[in-house]
This record gives sequence, C-alpha cells and structure tokens, in this order.
Amino acid sequence: MSKPLNIGMIGYGFMARAHSNAYSKVNHFFDLDYRPVLKAICARNETQAKAFADRWGYESVETDWRTLIARPDIDAIDICTPNNLHKEIAIAAAKAGKMILCEKPLARNAAEGEEMCQAIEQAGVANTVWYNYRRIPAVSLAKQLIEEGRLGRVFHYRANFLQDWTISSDLPQGGQGLWRLDADAAGSGVTGDLLAHCIDTALWLNGPIAAVTATTETFVKERLHNLTGKVEPVGIDDACAVLARFTNGSLAIFESTRYARGHKALYTFEINGEKASIAWNLHDLHRLQYFDHGDASHIRGWHNIHVSDSDHPYVGNWWVPGLQLGYEHSFVHQVADFLKAVANGKTAGPTFREAQETQKVCDAILASAKSSQWVEIK
Repeated sequence: MSKPLNIGMIGYGFMARAHSNAYSKVNHFFDLDYRPVLKAICARNETQAKAFADRWGYESVETDWRTLIARPDIDAIDICTPNNLHKEIAIAAAKAGKMILCEKPLARNAAEGEEMCQAIEQAGVANTVWYNYRRIPAVSLAKQLIEEGRLGRVFHYRANFLQDWTISSDLPQGGQGLWRLDADAAGSGVTGDLLAHCIDTALWLNGPIAAVTATTETFVKERLHNLTGKVEPVGIDDACAVLARFTNGSLAIFESTRYARGHKALYTFEINGEKASIAWNLHDLHRLQYFDHGDASHIRGWHNIHVSDSDHPYVGNWWVPGLQLGYEHSFVHQVADFLKAVANGKTAGPTFREAQETQKVCDAILASAKSSQWVEIK
C-alpha cells in the first residue's frame, strides 16, 4: 500500500491543471511507494480557487500561501505562480521543511535563484523544477543515444521555440493571464518563458554552456497595463537570437519568439555529431529522427523512430506497443520520478541547483543583448 504525500498547490492556471492531472494519474500507471493526495489549493481569488478544487478534487482551499505552508498536513508545495513570487514562497516552504516542486523558470534572475538554492540546500528538502520536456519519451531516448556514444563528438546544437500569441499591439500587459508580458512579474520575456526550456534540454543533453552572444527585440514598445490602467513601456523581450559555445567545444544556435505567425508552440532541436545526428519536434513529439553515418551507403538516411515501444523510456508503463503518448504524460513522468527519488531519499532532476544553471545562461543572454558582446557563464 502506497503512503500518502499531501500536495499543497499554489495557483490555478494552465500549469496548475497540468500538474494536478499528473498527480491524479501517476499511481494508475507507475508502481510507487508514495501516492499524491490533492490536499489543498491556494489562490487569492477564493471563488475561482473553490471552482478549481471542485473540478480537480482538492480537499480544501486557502487564500494565503503562508497559511498553506504552515499547515502540518501538507508535505509538498507546488509553486504555480508568476515568477516574482517563486523566491519568497520557495524560501518559506524550505524553512518549513516542505518538499518543493516549482514551475520554471526557477526565478526572475540568477540572484533570486541563488537565494532559493541556498535555502533549499540548507533545509535539505526534496525539490524539482518543472522542465517537463526532459520527460517526453523521445527526448529521453535522445539522452540515451547520446550516453551510449552513438553520436560521438558533438559539433552542433540548434533549437528554437516559436509562438505567435503576442503579435497584436492591442494585447495589454500585466494581471491574470498576461503577467508574462510584465517585466516586474516575469523577469524577462521569451528568454525566461520559452528559451529556458531549450537551454535546460541543451544542458541536459550536451553539457554546460561556456559563453553566449545574443540579441533581443521588443517589437511593441508600449502596452496598456491591466493593473494601472495606463499605457506603459514594455520591459520584456519579444524575440531572442543566441549564439553559444558549449564547454565540450560544440556550437549552438538558439531562437525564441512570440512573433512567428503560424506557430503556437513549435519547439525543435537538432544535434549533429561525428557519427550521427538526432532531431526532435514538439509538434510530432512521439517521434525521434535519427541519422547514422555508419549505415551502409545505399540505405543511409534519416530514420523515423516511433517512440512507442515498451523498451523506450517510460512507455512500458502505459499502453500496448505502438500507441503514442502526448504532452500531458511528460508531467506524469516527472511526478513519478520525483516520488521514486523521495522514496530513495534522493531528489529528481532538474533540482533547483540544476535549474539555476539554466537561469545563469538566461541572465548571460540578456546581459549580452544589452552589451552586444560575448558573455561567459561563470
């Protein structure tokens, strides 16, 4: 019989739904020592919090996150708030001895992230940051192929994350649903929101980044602010283009934008090695493209691996072979890995400290965009 692990969720937006769904499903498909219990949802708007609790099955509602953290019946705090609240909540939760699962990016900047890491490490509590794309089976398979040495020496890494939802100048900034356009709440624009996913995956697959040079652009300079009712300058980046050098000597190109008309969430990466190449596309997330130069010349070409067999990462826990998984399953996998780690007295990556490395790269990108110079990652 699995032991209950009581979840206190802070926030009720899109990511809170993704996490709640994962908590609800994980024990149906994974054999685990712990079972998440949706104990409490916390949000300032009590009416909407109660509606969320009713839909997802949370047992109780709080309107003050401090009260939630103080509750002795809460084991883990899930932070699904705007970025400007991550630090205060995480530090308080760590001091209270709670496990912490924090939405990405870790913080608005590396200075805040470092405070969070130190609090976590001092408290010694289990922690993770929701960079969920690591747990998509095809991406995990890419990691496996790299660790098996199939690519050999890596020469190139390229990735992009493209959206188009902020193109209209009539779109306001700030407040519920649009805090990502407010620099005070978000810290940065597409760099922290979209490119951070690309950076986390790149660090996981290809190792540390040594230096970056970047340029950013804010295409709409002023927007109406929902909280002040005034037209105010826009402080976030709408688009970002990056050149990077990994410590292993490989080169990288990263791009993120919310101004790519026709793309709602296009995330791709390709890695070119001495022996082979791999490529992945979020729009076809259950497939991994693989090119092996060692194949006989008359059959050499890109192979389309349908990542749906029982010996592929995570897949054996789900359906019969050949049936694909989707976006939601990556969150279930992260919860499963987190609970397995907790049972073994460990913590599942990316930890706060690992996510801080992504934060440092993002800070360097923004610094480079301001100085128009290469910036080393300390």
